[in-house]
Amino acid sequence: MALLLSAAVCCAAPISSAISASTALQAGADSQETVADGGSTADIPPRMLTAYKKAMQQLGRHVPKCRGMRWPILAAIAKVESNHATGHTITASGDIRPRIYGVLLNGAGAGGNTTSFPDTDGGRWDGTALGERAVGPFQFLPSTWNTVGADANGDQVADPHNADDAALGAAIYVCGNGRNLTHPAQLKAAIYQYNQSTAYVADVLRWIDQYTAAANNPGMDGVSGTVHTVIEAALSQRGVPYSWGGGSIQGPSYGICCSPSGKSGASIKGFDCSGLTLYAYARAGIRLPRTAAAQAAIGRRIPAGLGTGALQPGDLVFYAHSPGRDSTIYHVGLYLGHGQMINAARPGTVVRVDSVTAMSGYAGGARLL
Repeated sequence: MALLLSAAVCCAAPISSAISASTALQAGADSQETVADGGSTADIPPRMLTAYKKAMQQLGRHVPKCRGMRWPILAAIAKVESNHATGHTITASGDIRPRIYGVLLNGAGAGGNTTSFPDTDGGRWDGTALGERAVGPFQFLPSTWNTVGADANGDQVADPHNADDAALGAAIYVCGNGRNLTHPAQLKAAIYQYNQSTAYVADVLRWIDQYTAAANNPGMDGVSGTVHTVIEAALSQRGVPYSWGGGSIQGPSYGICCSPSGKSGASIKGFDCSGLTLYAYARAGIRLPRTAAAQAAIGRRIPAGLGTGALQPGDLVFYAHSPGRDSTIYHVGLYLGHGQMINAARPGTVVRVDSVTAMSGYAGGARLL
């Protein structure tokens, strides 16, 4: 929230339950499960995605020295702040109805509200003259909006409840006086300014990675038929949290306890590695065994000695504690091509695109198609 506050399955953790101070203060905040599911551009309402991209086109007129601003940065912030205004109507002009309001910041203590903010807008944006509350899909305080608000949709009003205006205002705020957001330290500082919480920064950075992967969708030229169906199904789950024992042919599911590191998936709806491959292949009508080691026993085995260059899109990729001994296989991914795989890596991560070198103990692959 832009507050200017001083104030024997394979290799499980959700997106942080303390996603941000703004989410804790948001009236009617979404559940953790709702916020965590998804992660490709498919979880962004098209009109909101349009707003994020439009902000990129207009930002140069407002902060010409800003470098490295990308729509995935805005999308990540809006994901954490309001889940892209999901559940609200977004008109063609970008107006969001009903409006999104946070709780009244009067220091009463509810939802972590310990600081009182006096009214600055007479209730124009936050609907009350009794104090301040965060507003819109990017959860601006009216006092902050007064400094960064901009008219992006051409109606002569800078409205934090309008998707276009709010996205541009957020871009202006994150850019500051002209940050270079290609530098990780400056990007982290910008996010921290938005909400002074290290957990918040980590969550936003995670979503930036997911939306960046979606924006740079792996090329699928030449991939068709059943292989395309399998890969597309797996890619559609990017951003879904890792859950030890999670995942079925129907999709994400609650997992079990406990991983070798002691992490439980029982309260996390998501996938572990073999649950993800099980789901992806089921979309093409192919049933796989449940565990990574068992999946290595089907199809045509691709020996590790041939190297990763022998893999083709759609192949299963295996990793073992003792490569050469399939009984020690602990992990499976789905090969995309160009040295990349779709991966549910480990507790604390989400389904994402990784290099095939991201896991240790490469143990070859298996071709089912």
